[in-house]
Amino acid sequence: MATVLFKDTTHQVADLITDIRRGEIALPDLQRPYVWQPAKARELFDSMYKGFPVGYLLFWETGIEPGARQIGEGAKPEAARRLIVDGQQRLTSLFAVMTGTPVLREDYRTTHVRIAFRPSDDTFAVTDAAIEKDPEYLPDISVLWDTATGRRKVIRDFLARLNDKRPLTEAEEDRIQDALDRLHDLESYPFKGVVLSADIDEEQVAEIFVRINSEGVKLDQADFILTLTSVFWEGGRRALEEFCRQSRTPALHGASPFNWYIKPKPPQLLRAVAAVGLDSAVLKQVYATLRGRDASGKLSPQQREARFEQLQQAQQHVLDLQHWHEFFLCLERAGFRGEKMISSQNALLYSYALWLIGRVRYDVPLDRLRSVIARWFFMAQLTGRYTGSVESQMEHDLALLREIPHGDADGYTTTLDRVVRETLTSDFWTITLPNTLNSSAAKSPALLAYIAALNILDADVLLSDVKVRTRLDPAVLARKGVERHHLFPRKYLQNSLGITTSARINQIANMALLEWSDNIAISDRAPAQYWPAQPAAKGLPADVLARQRYLHALPDDWPSMDYDAFLTARRVLMAQVVRGAFGQLESDSYRPVYNAPTVVPEQRTASMLPSRRIKLSELLDAGLISAGTVLTPAWEEYGQVAAVDDQGRIRLDGQIHDTPSGAANAVGAGTNGWTFWLADTPEGQVSLADLRAALSEEI
Repeated sequence: MATVLFKDTTHQVADLITDIRRGEIALPDLQRPYVWQPAKARELFDSMYKGFPVGYLLFWETGIEPGARQIGEGAKPEAARRLIVDGQQRLTSLFAVMTGTPVLREDYRTTHVRIAFRPSDDTFAVTDAAIEKDPEYLPDISVLWDTATGRRKVIRDFLARLNDKRPLTEAEEDRIQDALDRLHDLESYPFKGVVLSADIDEEQVAEIFVRINSEGVKLDQADFILTLTSVFWEGGRRALEEFCRQSRTPALHGASPFNWYIKPKPPQLLRAVAAVGLDSAVLKQVYATLRGRDASGKLSPQQREARFEQLQQAQQHVLDLQHWHEFFLCLERAGFRGEKMISSQNALLYSYALWLIGRVRYDVPLDRLRSVIARWFFMAQLTGRYTGSVESQMEHDLALLREIPHGDADGYTTTLDRVVRETLTSDFWTITLPNTLNSSAAKSPALLAYIAALNILDADVLLSDVKVRTRLDPAVLARKGVERHHLFPRKYLQNSLGITTSARINQIANMALLEWSDNIAISDRAPAQYWPAQPAAKGLPADVLARQRYLHALPDDWPSMDYDAFLTARRVLMAQVVRGAFGQLESDSYRPVYNAPTVVPEQRTASMLPSRRIKLSELLDAGLISAGTVLTPAWEEYGQVAAVDDQGRIRLDGQIHDTPSGAANAVGAGTNGWTFWLADTPEGQVSLADLRAALSEEI
């Protein structure tokens, strides 16, 4: 006979809400934060009101012993006995609407889900300003279940307000009161439930979830660990979420986690916490450890409490603002100036974990630690160390440190530096890196390392006296400062050399950092035509120009070279520049100096240019975008993706929009679509407004 892994249950809504309030049911963000739009919550209540089935709830028994408590001050008195696995969005909607509790969105903002009801015709709606003023609607049905106000008073007040608008007959009043009573009685609506046994493991739970979940959402080990944290240390999970929320915007007062490099998510920080606190990168092992399994495989409350205490101590270090911001000085030392220069967030987070281990476990002095982690991060990002089998690689790196006694700063730094030297060999610099630069990827680790090298070597922007590091400072207030320009212009390659594929035209070795105005001036002329006039026009001294040619890896007589020969030669020179910059990182005398951010005069944008209206189709005709160009919102809270069709229109969710603003309005942004949409171009994401400005300059 097959083993039964579950049991059927039935829950009334009121009982579910009571169990959530008491902590009997854990309602963590197992799949993700609350992602339903208010219209989905409206449909849920409408279906329940009509008596339709609305699906079931899938729970998992935690199997914890009676009386098990959460850790931390101010924690709930007892840990939850059941976790919600499937149906989280429905259960969250019920709880949020019926109690008036705000929900946490994916961008870590809290919002209220407000549903309105018109009892005259049993209509549900999402509350907006018009509905708020309409006496036909109860604008927020949450008040019906507010015991402090009382249902009867709510109904009386509603009828009085509606009577002020239009006199009601007795029959109408009875009909409205019956409708509101029926809505209130949804607290007795029966939800079918399935409760999974505590004896099954997380892999079986994940498999069951995938098989029965119609949306194809998959659970991973981070989901289970965060859920387990919600059960035994809810305050710790909330601290992670709050830290992530605050990292997204600068604080008006005091210190905050905000930075220019990463907007972390709780699962990402969890990896750093696990590495520092539990000396493990394999989340499956971390989960088993936190469950408290002993050597025999049995659950041990004592071991669980001990492991969570380790996790608590590690998280204090990970979320320590002094540690957090001190670590970012390592990235700045390594030449990386912001989020756009980071191709691997795993490399950043695991480098942070190693920084914390060096600081907390091995007492490495800050200046020495900054130097060794700068080299480590440069190596890790350049080589893609934490891509692919991420957990296995970090587990290997943690193992290298396990035999070093705590407090042995020399042992720690020697070990990391040995790995760096063994990775960045002579063959890597002369063979592997030039070959890696044979790419057109805008976020290539090799390209980003080359740009970091220009920062380390304090390079000028090509044909300019402005430093690359200044133009790439993420805190600089500029619309357009510096961009990657084709040394062999696109149209020249297409029209004169017959090279039409983007992969060949947009080769890394064909791109150099130029100021915006210089790029426009160069246009589509051959290098032999535009280059001789450029240095002369700038009036740069010979020694300055020679250094620029070296740092920007320009071969001798490059304007007259065959295109493919030029690419090959420049890749070798670019690799030499990167190697030279890394040599600076190894030097004790290297002292990067970054001036305080300054405001760069804003470049002319579309709003400052001649009044002739430019259409999206003209950008298409000019080759600034192409049919199929992907458009993504510049604002993080909007996740929709659109595309440009062959007529210069925008296709979004199966609908066609003639203008960028029309498409922006369609996603609810209500703003200028030219600044809202970012186009994916070979040079990276560029706003439609900047592309329009470029075309206007040419006109």
